[in-house]
Amino acid sequence: MDEQGRSLPPQHEDATPGHQGFMQPQPDSEGSYRACGKLTDRVAVITGGDSGIGRAVAIAFAKEGADCVLLYLDEHEDAADTKRRVEAAGRRCLALSGDVGSEAFCRDAVERAVEAFGAVDILVNNAGEQHPVKDFSDITAEQLERTFRTNLFGYFYLARAALPYLKPGSAIINTTSVTAYKGNPHLIDYSATKGAIVAFTRSLSQALAERGIRVNGVAPGPIWTPLITSTTSAEGVTHFGQEVPLKRPGQPAEIAPSYVFLASQDASYMTGQVLHPNGGMVING
Repeated sequence: MDEQGRSLPPQHEDATPGHQGFMQPQPDSEGSYRACGKLTDRVAVITGGDSGIGRAVAIAFAKEGADCVLLYLDEHEDAADTKRRVEAAGRRCLALSGDVGSEAFCRDAVERAVEAFGAVDILVNNAGEQHPVKDFSDITAEQLERTFRTNLFGYFYLARAALPYLKPGSAIINTTSVTAYKGNPHLIDYSATKGAIVAFTRSLSQALAERGIRVNGVAPGPIWTPLITSTTSAEGVTHFGQEVPLKRPGQPAEIAPSYVFLASQDASYMTGQVLHPNGGMVING
């Protein structure tokens, strides 16, 4: 169901990662967000920045005054749309296509961000992939490695590449998931990566605390993004998000303010923590 209580129409896209332009209704990337200059003249690198949560975060950051570097795989039309929206908010935007599972690409992306904008102040590790299976034995070694390479290795690679440029007051924000806390029988490898991201976030926060660099995470629940339409059956989409207490999926625009908070000085006394915009699931994490 959407925010008005209507069921989502059946839909499925075979291509992965999915494309936001395919989705009906279109995810809400902006909502009614009102900015007040929390990120003025900062530079943010956002992975998976072409669509879904990444797009909403980029738009909110731009409204708050940040220039944005969007990293994405190959969804060129989605990335171009996000870039237009960031620039419409009056900020600069650089979109870079490549695989975050490649350490070389991550290093190059950070260098190009610094070359273009002179700094990196905020890193949002958000890119991810999932491959639902009916049975645990259906997870191949190839799938396991691919999921970990995108969802976890990329976070390591980018944090390491960005670290020489981060200063006291800088922030790293990692996207984990409610599945890290409650599990999912059809997304075992994905859930495992998200649990590892929680441990990565907590450990890195302790390692960087003395340098004044904060590391936090966001664990979304069911959010209406291309990841859903590209990995869920057409009929399954109609029930997406109805299992949470709010009885609907969240919109990317409802998640973005969590990232703004963690990136800004409003969260100056928070590190090693995870926020849970998940529609009301109590997971005690």
